[in-house]
Amino acid sequence: QAFPLPSLPRRQPTVLVACGPAQNGAIGLVCARHLRSFDYEPTIFYPKRSPDPLHRDFTTQCEKMDIPFLSYLPTEVQLINDAYNAVVDAVLGAEAEVAEGTEPCAAILATLKHVRIPIVSLDVPSGWAAEAGGSGDISPDVLVSLAAPKEVARRFQGRRHFLAGRFVPEELQRKFGISPRQYPGSDCVVAL
Repeated sequence: QAFPLPSLPRRQPTVLVACGPAQNGAIGLVCARHLRSFDYEPTIFYPKRSPDPLHRDFTTQCEKMDIPFLSYLPTEVQLINDAYNAVVDAVLGAEAEVAEGTEPCAAILATLKHVRIPIVSLDVPSGWAAEAGGSGDISPDVLVSLAAPKEVARRFQGRRHFLAGRFVPEELQRKFGISPRQYPGSDCVVAL
């Protein structure tokens, strides 16, 4: 639902997935794998690969699915706008406050803030303070909150907000006061 195939105007639904080195980057790798399974043409930019075994496994899975990896991100934004229909922002997540000013994350965010194609941010838009403060430099069109919307979602001004994560156990829902969402049928994503 967050990537409706008919809404992409070009013949091939190409998506650039920008991944950071931490947890959100791993989620981006999983996203790219799912996009490929649903007939998208993802390309991954993952400049600082995590040594974590799970991240390495996700990388290997993407490689085995013939998902290309870019060796560099073009700084000429028009090249990105022309080559892709959307960008998935999986650079920084809720845990990444310190990393946003460091490379390669800072350079990625500097480029993403100028793209004109839709940006889909996973969990927390990169560069935004997760709990308090103002929004960052990028302005995503779509936000896909994972498990539950974070406080930062209150500042989201994009077109669509989705919740992904039908997997939150009832005990955690009670503990953190998360209202259960009604997911249609067997869907794992619901529009908010």
